Amino acid sequence: MQTRIREVFRSSIDVKELILQDDHLLRSIESATITIIEAFRMSGSVLFCGNGGSAADAQHLAAEFSGRFYYDRPPLNSEALHVNTSYLTAVGNDYSFDEVYARIVRAKGKKGDVLVALSTSGNSGNILNAIQAAGDVGMTVIGMTGQSGGKMKDKCGILINVPSTDTPRIQESHITIGHIICELVESALFPRH
Repeated sequence: MQTRIREVFRSSIDVKELILQDDHLLRSIESATITIIEAFRMSGSVLFCGNGGSAADAQHLAAEFSGRFYYDRPPLNSEALHVNTSYLTAVGNDYSFDEVYARIVRAKGKKGDVLVALSTSGNSGNILNAIQAAGDVGMTVIGMTGQSGGKMKDKCGILINVPSTDTPRIQESHITIGHIICELVESALFPRH
């Protein structure tokens, strides 16, 4: 059992080492951070969407902005779009599950806002539809996905595609990247003196 524990830790570390060696990916993370800072500076919002573990990651990262990250400061307008279960189940039932995020993006999103779309495969129908809806209303889309980028690859303004095909390793890296972005956004908007 300890051998497997060590193997999993090593695998997670290896993916993060690949990220550190990828200048393009590091620039994408920096671009995502700058885009989010600019949106918040203009009183915009950052909306998150994902499925399963990626939905949990979306909710986690939205809470870091709307609550706090390292220190007390004013809240930032950020939301995970799946947290209203009545809405989610009604739209899933009345339209289709592929429409649950696109419909709410059209309701809440506006030009200058940011959609952070999480999909480890890059092929989730409801995420792809949300990306399209975000583009239609003038939002910037930051895609967080896995190695290939899937169908999201050419649809996002900024693509953060973790160099792995292993879903747990991708999700672990998404949270690490998300935490880095949250830290940098918080310190840029609310510098500590």
